[in-house]
Amino acid sequence: MAKNTEDIIVSKDIVKNYKEDSVVVHAVRGVDFTIHSSDFAAIVGPSGSGKTTLLNCISGLDTPTSGKVWLKGNLISEMSGKQLSDLRRDNIGFIFQAYNLIPVLTVEENIEYIMLLQGVDKKERHRRVLQILEEIGLKGFEDRFPPQLSGGQQQRVAIARAMVSQPALILADEPTANLDSKTGSGLLDMMRELNEQEGMSFLFSTHDQLVMDKAKRLIVLKDGQIEKDEIKG
Repeated sequence: MAKNTEDIIVSKDIVKNYKEDSVVVHAVRGVDFTIHSSDFAAIVGPSGSGKTTLLNCISGLDTPTSGKVWLKGNLISEMSGKQLSDLRRDNIGFIFQAYNLIPVLTVEENIEYIMLLQGVDKKERHRRVLQILEEIGLKGFEDRFPPQLSGGQQQRVAIARAMVSQPALILADEPTANLDSKTGSGLLDMMRELNEQEGMSFLFSTHDQLVMDKAKRLIVLKDGQIEKDEIKG
């Protein structure tokens, strides 16, 4: 582990239960782990193993049944909704499986949205949007709307939106699910470059062997518990 790393996420004994048709589902069962500023990690495991639920709990999108989560040293259960929202906005980028693009906003407006909330000036927002569109192979698409794009193009816009504000950590739920292998590989290479050059951390939830192969750390989840957590050589 590099000496200059810091802890972005620390989770302690996270448990998440929920009811499904009056049956209690034990989705996450006492998970402890830390995501460091140097990590390029993947949570892997079969469907129903708790991957997405765990991502939602550690980011504050969902509240654990019990246990504690710290984001950049802040215990999120003790924060107000606005405090947590602001902290998340400035430190975490999200890539959702369902894209979550705003259909009435253009590609540029979708990508720049977080920067707008952060108070980045218009000229800098535009510069960053054009730069990242070129990097993801969508140069010239800035004035299009999400419904005019294919699923793979929408996923690339969602990835660009998460990365453009340069957060400390990006959480990505099946980020390559709607991409062909060549596009997915290229985007993962770009993410790994950001990880190595800018110190941006990535945590993926995935079934994709391509993501597993490129990850530096694998966290294997089974039945809501960590079965294995290893740094790849």
